[in-house]
Amino acid sequence: MKTIINTENAPAPIGPYNQAVLSGNTLYISGQIPIDPVSGNLVEGDIKLEAKQCMENLKAILNAADMGFDNVVKSSIFLADMNKFSSVNEVYGSYFDEATAPARETVEVANLPKFVNVEISMIAIK
Repeated sequence: MKTIINTENAPAPIGPYNQAVLSGNTLYISGQIPIDPVSGNLVEGDIKLEAKQCMENLKAILNAADMGFDNVVKSSIFLADMNKFSSVNEVYGSYFDEATAPARETVEVANLPKFVNVEISMIAIK
């Protein structure tokens, strides 16, 4: 059985998917790009602000499922330019306690939706 998780505090999906799916105690969160859920506009121009918007979108979805970043067990970060890794990592790291941070991979990709610079997805467990 699965439960669909959607919140107005994160951007609405831009395709045939949901913000997240809860299956049992596991939450699978779709990749979040730096869209401001209030304006619907992309946050652009500063990779740290872009990464922060991704993380805030993820936070809103976690909260909608009654979870937080301490529930995250796996993250995936997709970057258009690996040279921006340290800036994204700085922002990402500010949301976690390093001692209990989740497993993660970070990969450089050719393109991302709407040609953004960063996309982040997560898996969390209650």
